[in-house]
Amino acid sequence: MKKSLYETDEAVIEGIRRSDERALAHLYKLYFPMISHFILSNSGTDDEAKDIYQEGVIVFYEKIKDNNLELTCQIKTYLYSVCRRLWLKRLAEKGRYATRLDETDSFVPVEEDTLHHEEQEKQFGVMGDALEQLGEPCRSLIEDYYIRMQNMQDITDKFGYTNTDTAKNQKYKCLQRLKKIFFATYKPEV
Repeated sequence: MKKSLYETDEAVIEGIRRSDERALAHLYKLYFPMISHFILSNSGTDDEAKDIYQEGVIVFYEKIKDNNLELTCQIKTYLYSVCRRLWLKRLAEKGRYATRLDETDSFVPVEEDTLHHEEQEKQFGVMGDALEQLGEPCRSLIEDYYIRMQNMQDITDKFGYTNTDTAKNQKYKCLQRLKKIFFATYKPEV
């Protein structure tokens, strides 16, 4: 597999200084999911997530181009902080967020939020692997109920169970197996 030109933060910054569009494209691919997750989890839409990320990247880009950036953290942390601030400001303007912005000026636990997001992403990955290991029909049953939000009657009909109680019992057994696989694999960060 070909390695990326921009594996380090320094390489990305240098690429932006050289006006290499690949550096910006790399930033968009790498960190947008984290920002999108934050905004969607905080009363936002996909379009709003794209707008906020675009604004955050522009702030980062302009500071680099103006040689006005003293980066004391990772690019990921910086972008998260800028985008978080932009989103809180937009929510305040829309009246969807109760806290006044000046109350958040003194303390923004960006590192903590970023670490929490990374831990969640790890858990999602382990859960995806556990679902793959689960096998059929359990995987489909769990996905139908928890991901596709199908009701028990639909699941009963789809899988040919005699009644919804039988389907619920099977779902419970499948869920127990999934938990066993997940916790055998998952090792939380300490």
